[in-house]
Amino acid sequence: MYKNLWLAAFFSALIWSGINPKEEFTWFLEVFPAIIGITILGFTRKFFPLTPLLYWLILFHSIVLMVGGHYTYAEVPLFNWLKDVFDLSRNNYDKVGHFTQGFVPAIIARELFIRKNIINGIWWRRYLVVSVCLAFSAFYELIEWAVALMSGEDAVAFLGTQGYIWDTQSDMGWALLGSIMALILLSKFHDKQINKL
Repeated sequence: MYKNLWLAAFFSALIWSGINPKEEFTWFLEVFPAIIGITILGFTRKFFPLTPLLYWLILFHSIVLMVGGHYTYAEVPLFNWLKDVFDLSRNNYDKVGHFTQGFVPAIIARELFIRKNIINGIWWRRYLVVSVCLAFSAFYELIEWAVALMSGEDAVAFLGTQGYIWDTQSDMGWALLGSIMALILLSKFHDKQINKL
């Protein structure tokens, strides 16, 4: 039953995000990882189903990407309001995206490591989960850099730096924090779901 709800939520968000996005090129760049993700989930669902927790986290991450794609990360209305109310120097929705970029992949890596019996020691597993998330975050920053070099001005909204010179480093810091928080908050619940598979 939750499969249909999941698919309805995913495609509703995808269609909404694609209707008159602020910048079509940015929309494509932002939602492309979600499209890759649902394609992989479609191919692996029968022979390697994931825990319900992980499916819902992937959906949440996809929606974060789609919202950022629709408005661009620097123009998400709620975060513009927060910027005005708290007199912030920038719209910080991109930090939500980068926190999620650590939080969700931490559970993906954790599930793969446990279920495939790749890493046995709990502390080595935690260390490598966080390392995978940081590597993924750094790789994404390299993709942003490459897109900026290839497309010039068209990539300004995709980069979303908003003039902040430490944007790349803080993005990776938020991903690091997200990965650590995921391990702290969800490991026990995740273990119960893995044991049910």
